[in-house]
Amino acid sequence: MGRRTFLAVAGWLATAVVATLIGLAAIRLVGESLTGTPGGVRSQEEIARALAEPAPGTDPPGSVPTGTPASGSTTTGPGPSGSPSSPVSPADPNAESANRRGFSTTGGSAVAECRPDGVYLVSWSARPGYRVDDVDRGPDDDADVTFVGPSGEYELSVWCVGGVPTLDPDD
Repeated sequence: MGRRTFLAVAGWLATAVVATLIGLAAIRLVGESLTGTPGGVRSQEEIARALAEPAPGTDPPGSVPTGTPASGSTTTGPGPSGSPSSPVSPADPNAESANRRGFSTTGGSAVAECRPDGVYLVSWSARPGYRVDDVDRGPDDDADVTFVGPSGEYELSVWCVGGVPTLDPDD
């Protein structure tokens, strides 16, 4: 191999090394936004926990955040099977109906009303990260909706007691 070929190969390798080093320095100077995840890499547990928490301002209109009873209502403690944590006020604040109440679980919320032919789910909404798995809207002796998400399955089951929607004590 001639001296001229050797110098050409050595020059080409040196140029490649210098160009690579300059590129790496530029990336380091720009920061992690090109090479990494902003805020770091999250574990599955962190993602599941973040999805399980309701985002600020995402409660349905007229609802009270989970854990805070609506005015004039009593709080129901969370049960092992995902029973609702507290009632919420009716979806329509102008509705002065004693036969309509809202309920909330970790997975979502629902509004139920008592009709002459049984309890009826007027509306329901899953929280972010959850989905509606099953709905028995009624009117019937009982009505229920099941929410499924990263922290489990939550069933909200209601029935009428004295013309007022009430949580089913068996769920």
